[in-house]
Amino acid sequence: MLTQEGELLLPVLKISFDQISHTLGRVGESSYREILNVGVVGTFAVGWLLPRLGDFQQQYPFVDLRISTHNNRADIAAEGLDFAIRFGTGAWHATAAQPLLPAALSVMCTPAIAVRLNTPADVLGETWLRSYRADEWTEWLLAAGLPRSFPMTKSIVFDSSIAMVEAAMQGAGVALAPPLMFSRQLSSGALVQPFDTAVSLGGYWLTRLQTRPETHAMTSFREWLLTAINA
Repeated sequence: MLTQEGELLLPVLKISFDQISHTLGRVGESSYREILNVGVVGTFAVGWLLPRLGDFQQQYPFVDLRISTHNNRADIAAEGLDFAIRFGTGAWHATAAQPLLPAALSVMCTPAIAVRLNTPADVLGETWLRSYRADEWTEWLLAAGLPRSFPMTKSIVFDSSIAMVEAAMQGAGVALAPPLMFSRQLSSGALVQPFDTAVSLGGYWLTRLQTRPETHAMTSFREWLLTAINA
């Protein structure tokens, strides 16, 4: 029979032995798996990362990859992320940032709308589909050669470029988004890029907390990501 001291120790020892059993199960021959939590801005996730995940899994079977998408607002510490891939200029407080891909913005719309767009000035007569950054359309119009005094037009604001481009494919207006991330829609003809003019206001970055040392899984993911981008 258990003594009084044994009864006090039993729950603690059970938890400890369960943890040891769980860890030994992970470290069995060729079965060790390391969890990697990555937050990814939705545009990059759908437009670049997801089509290539099979290659990563094949090369690094020991990594248990867990992906969460965000609308470019990620709190790495609060969300327990190892990495966050986001759009911007690379300046985030207490964050180490490595550039991944440029993300120049250009006009995209359905073929039916494109026939009305003979010059960049013609977009002033269409509904603008835009992000929360109001300056994107201004910068694109200036890059296209329009004077700074152009009139504003009606617009719909989205917190996700994926939703914005989906609205563009439904004919809701003209979207300003990175063609690189929507190459499949452009290749299929669902969208067209009526003008070559593009404006760069940032790019995609791989970020992590400066105080976070890299694990083996983190190093593997970072090196695979950079190799795939530069291939």
